Amino acid sequence: MTEFLQQLINGLSLGSIYAFIALGYTMVYGVLRFINFAHGDVYMVGAFAGYYLAPFVWKVLPQGKDAAVFSWSSSAGAFVVLLLSMALCAVLGILIEKLVYKPLRSRPRLTVLITAIGVSIFLENFGQYLFGADPKSFPEILPDRAIEGLGDLTVMVNQSVVLVVTLLLLVALRFIVMKTKMGTAMRALSYNPTAASLMGINNDVIISFTFALGSALAAAAGILNAINYPSIDPLMGILPGIKAFVAAVLGGIGNLGGAVLGGIILGVLETLVVGYVSPMYRDAIAFAVLILILLFKPNGLLGRVEKEKV
Repeated sequence: MTEFLQQLINGLSLGSIYAFIALGYTMVYGVLRFINFAHGDVYMVGAFAGYYLAPFVWKVLPQGKDAAVFSWSSSAGAFVVLLLSMALCAVLGILIEKLVYKPLRSRPRLTVLITAIGVSIFLENFGQYLFGADPKSFPEILPDRAIEGLGDLTVMVNQSVVLVVTLLLLVALRFIVMKTKMGTAMRALSYNPTAASLMGINNDVIISFTFALGSALAAAAGILNAINYPSIDPLMGILPGIKAFVAAVLGGIGNLGGAVLGGIILGVLETLVVGYVSPMYRDAIAFAVLILILLFKPNGLLGRVEKEKV
């Protein structure tokens, strides 16, 4: 039972990363009805933003009597790096939408899909040029030690931070989507763009806000993943991006709760397969899940059937 609980905790931590990236996929799809395949590379940019911001934040934070509060051994420094990285990637998401996707809104979806793949390849290659192709070690912004008093169960401080931050960000996201005017406009635009525009909603602003919000969550995923697995490279977003897409399809593309559920399920399944079967099948399980869900429940676990007029 202890081993199973250990694998479950590891799976929840990994599934949280997939859930954050999947949320970006599902929000963009809900508003524009296309898959932004460059989203996994925004996750990579978020990790590198944290890599370069961490030493800078360390220099400007107050020292002396407040060092115990603002040192890297506390969560304050990591929180500052997380927020700054999310802000930078939010700006990146808006730029991508304005420069690349906005001119293609009236074009066929296949055109936009191919363009999204092109943006993904561009970010990967530009990342190699800008950051270098070699893997880099992410700064230790949180103590790498186990929480005491849990017996045989090993829970690292990093894992607990990932779970807590995930819960807080999901609560904040739900509040934004369900309780704010921007969230109401997002839901209205998702339901009927023409009617939303006639009711005075600025569709361009809402679409940009959606890209910013999704990109910020991808950056959070990049930072949290780098805290747990402190090795980053310009191609690190390819496989997590694909798995997060599988998680979004599993939960029901366009459904925020489904994206979270799909990410958690996929992360737990992947960890259990590694722990009880073989690490060789770690990546294969995601694609097996994708095939099964498309065969037996193509709308996803929480997705709904949408009727289209022909």
